Amino acid sequence: MAKRGRPKKEDLVNSPKHYVSGELECIDAMVAAFGLQRVEEYAEIAAFKYLWRQGKKDDAEQDKAKAVWYLRYSSGDDPRKDQQK
Repeated sequence: MAKRGRPKKEDLVNSPKHYVSGELECIDAMVAAFGLQRVEEYAEIAAFKYLWRQGKKDDAEQDKAKAVWYLRYSSGDDPRKDQQK
């Protein structure tokens, strides 16, 4: 929870604002356009990319967390469901 008077820090791993348009997240639009299997394959490749570049562009721990996010998604375990609990 954010402290009073301070804006809540954006979650750049689980639901970055720049991947949302209205109520629709990009990954959900991708599933609608390309199908779940192809998006899960993409997610596996994206995980590889984040591990490959870990610490070279963004924070290394953030890159690792993004890789884990995509690996989970690629195996049918949508990490966004954790936030709904």
